[in-house]
Amino acid sequence: MISTALEMWRDDVNAKGGLLGRPVELVIYDDQSTPANVPAIYTKLVTLDKVDLLLGPYGTNFVAPAMPTIMAHNKMTISFTAIGINDKFKYDKYFSMVSVGPDGVHAFSRGFFEIAMAQKPQPETVAMLAADAEFARSAADGARDEIKKHRLKLVYDQSYPPQTTDFSAVMRAVRAANADVVWIGAYPPDNVGIIRAADETGLSPKIFGGAMIGMLVTPLKVQLGPVANGLLIGENFAAAQAQSIPGAADFLKRYGVKASAAGIDPLGFAWGPFAYSAGQVLMQAVTETKSLDHAKLAAYMHQAKFDAVAGSFSFASDGEWAQSRQVWTQFQNVQPNNLDQFRDGKVQPIIWPADAKTGNLIYPYAEAKKK
Repeated sequence: MISTALEMWRDDVNAKGGLLGRPVELVIYDDQSTPANVPAIYTKLVTLDKVDLLLGPYGTNFVAPAMPTIMAHNKMTISFTAIGINDKFKYDKYFSMVSVGPDGVHAFSRGFFEIAMAQKPQPETVAMLAADAEFARSAADGARDEIKKHRLKLVYDQSYPPQTTDFSAVMRAVRAANADVVWIGAYPPDNVGIIRAADETGLSPKIFGGAMIGMLVTPLKVQLGPVANGLLIGENFAAAQAQSIPGAADFLKRYGVKASAAGIDPLGFAWGPFAYSAGQVLMQAVTETKSLDHAKLAAYMHQAKFDAVAGSFSFASDGEWAQSRQVWTQFQNVQPNNLDQFRDGKVQPIIWPADAKTGNLIYPYAEAKKK
């Protein structure tokens, strides 16, 4: 999805004459989903390929091992979907193309628990389940902070191995905890198994959802259909936002054509806009500074404002977005085998924050699940 969006950006820029009078070319290597491969790839990009600009990598587990190499060569990069990287590295040429902003790891639970505590009667107990891997662990740490802040009682807190495929036993244990709220931190391959096991075991808390990254992927939404009803999930870019962001609807329409032809997520809300926007950031920085010098580009990016297909934003000193734009949506009235229902956000209204709200929470979860 990211490479498709970047190829669109490349073609759009080259149609206008390129950058600094030169055509843009993309050099992309497959890390084979193995973090250990990442440092060598970035060393090759910098020393052998001698690329002018860097983007990526993708995901916290892969950006972290790339950083020492990028820093050693004093290069600037814009990563995709990595969380809290500069909490550790504190590197002034690192930028992040994900909209969690200063909320960091708390972005994956803050809205969730604020929504929960706004209900009457307020929930009192929480069960947590998270994958034993970097992103899910970090998101779970943030959720624990939110639970303490709201003085909720954590009655179940477990992790599961990333290779887990059968979630029946663990979801029976979650159900046995009888918590008012169930928060999940899970990767895409796990989401279907967790949600189906919850359905089969009759899990029925007052609120169910969390950092369920797989529920950003359209084919998984279509596959689950009505079983997803009631889930409350965090999103970086929701379908309901597209019409309000200049250029977003046009980008998504063009992206959908290319994505369908490539056999990938045909809607692409989750990652496509951010990849294209990373290219837009580079184009603006290079054009305004008339330079490919990484120090000059980074200095410009720290003080500039960007209007991109992912929205309007600026970067804070740590390279994250200066303001969070994470939203929380609830699956409502989802029908079986229907991809088109996810295009406009009607079956996933934005519940939080208030200034982005497009619908109301159906509460409790059991009521939303009936619809």
